[in-house]
Amino acid sequence: SSGINAGTGSSGINAEYGGDIFSDLTAGLIGGLGLAPSGNMGKDGIAIYEAVHGTADDLVEQNKGNPTALLMSALMMLRHMGLKTHADKIEGAVLETLKERKFVTGDIGGTATNPEYAAEICRKIKG
Repeated sequence: SSGINAGTGSSGINAEYGGDIFSDLTAGLIGGLGLAPSGNMGKDGIAIYEAVHGTADDLVEQNKGNPTALLMSALMMLRHMGLKTHADKIEGAVLETLKERKFVTGDIGGTATNPEYAAEICRKIKG
């Protein structure tokens, strides 16, 4: 956590916040937090995968949330589990959908809702 030393008035940022700031800045380079996956790897192969931005609850009810970060996090998890072929197929559909830009969410310049974006990815997976 960040902290202020009341005795000296100095402040500091620990490694957790440093990582958070770094991941936010890096997400900006790829188009925003809606595109940034996250994986936390621990001892003995234990791992947790999640979207960097969290759940974006304020957008969920409006169907405006961008599920890309969560999908990409799931791909990392599939690969970690040895399911590379499945991950590659889903990733291809996600990347093709993003490249075409016909069904992308508002945070990356589109007008599609979350269900429309997800449906397009599913169509591409099914072939």
